[in-house]
Amino acid sequence: MGQLSDTATLLADRLTSRAAVVGVIGLGYVGLPLAASTARAGFATIGFDVDPQKPERLKAGVSYIDAVSSEEIADHVAAGRFDATTDFSRLATCDVIAICVPTPLTKNRDPDLSFVVATAETIARALRAGQLVVLESTTFPGTTDEIVRPILEATGLLSGRDVFLAFSPEREDPGNTAHKTATIPKVVAGDGPDASHLVAAFYGAVVEKIVPVATTRTAEAVKLTENIFRAVNIALVNELKVVYADMGIDVWEVIDAAATKPFGYMPFYPGPGLGGHCIPIDPFYLTWKAREYGHATRFVELAGEVNVAMPDYVVTRLAEALDETSTLSLGASKVLVIGLAYKKNVSDVRESPSLRLLEMLEARRVAVAYHDPHVASIPPTRKHGPLKGRASTPLTAETVAGYDAVLIATDHDDVDYALLAAHAPLIVDTRNAIRKRGLTPTGRLVLA
Repeated sequence: MGQLSDTATLLADRLTSRAAVVGVIGLGYVGLPLAASTARAGFATIGFDVDPQKPERLKAGVSYIDAVSSEEIADHVAAGRFDATTDFSRLATCDVIAICVPTPLTKNRDPDLSFVVATAETIARALRAGQLVVLESTTFPGTTDEIVRPILEATGLLSGRDVFLAFSPEREDPGNTAHKTATIPKVVAGDGPDASHLVAAFYGAVVEKIVPVATTRTAEAVKLTENIFRAVNIALVNELKVVYADMGIDVWEVIDAAATKPFGYMPFYPGPGLGGHCIPIDPFYLTWKAREYGHATRFVELAGEVNVAMPDYVVTRLAEALDETSTLSLGASKVLVIGLAYKKNVSDVRESPSLRLLEMLEARRVAVAYHDPHVASIPPTRKHGPLKGRASTPLTAETVAGYDAVLIATDHDDVDYALLAAHAPLIVDTRNAIRKRGLTPTGRLVLA
């Protein structure tokens, strides 16, 4: 790499000395762990969010994200390392600005970059020479240089000369206690050599390992590839689950036996559908962009169709199990759904198939409730507004016995499965949660 420009050298020196101020836009499941990590690394950090409740809670030392403790936030606030605000004019004081906003899909499964565009326009109003702007939001290859860069350069400040633009995909895994923000290798790429040097220097001060790649488009493709890999393999085992069930074959036993092969196989497990902000959404960012180049990503789109269809399969299996177990039809039944979060041991309900299951069951006139030790009540969601405010049902022997069926959608560790096994007349288990704990239900157990 050649010699840095004077502007880049000044910022590099501030990064090395930890004098740089870091701004993180979006204080959710990605932004807040990043902000905590930069504060922990010694950078004065300012968190920005449009929701006024988030800065209020954080400045009071209260975290709302499982991955970041309230104690850590309180320590950073007390030490002056962290502040949170809705005042985006303070972006002008930041040397590094990380964009951690949602990238959802439209109803037609097209990319919705409205949050990224609005954020870039907000940054542009406060932009000054010598700043590094990093997009972390997952998106299609080309977003950084085709969407963000023109917005920033409309100010007259040029990328690579006056300001520096980069992409570094988030790799958060809610509920994973083995890997934290600082321990997960960070893929980085800059728009030009100076930006590449600066983004590597910044994240190199925050995380244990960085993985530089050639271009921002490459870095954008890395994140899509990671999530497409998971989406396709989960779709594969979901499809096999349906086929093997009709053959009388236990897919869970098949997967466990196949996983004993020490090479050439990696176990993935079926479920009621995909959830979270990444895996159900990110593959469609590639399928949309691929059409611009005349390619149909049939494999990726088929995987999406399989996974989207899983809640329908689960409801069908539930209806069949009720027909075989009792005299009640599905519409005349009471069903308790176990687990609202999209994955075990977290409170994150984004894109959770459990929300879809609740809606589908209610559409069939089922009296349905849910129990989730991590979700006391259903928060506001973009797609499932009428469910807002529903409260988790306490789990007691009397409560469980009062339902015609228990549907296990999320296998949280801190659910009393022995209680379910002892008192539920019918358990429809989409996660193999009962058997893998060695429990023998007194009622009927159906895998779905």
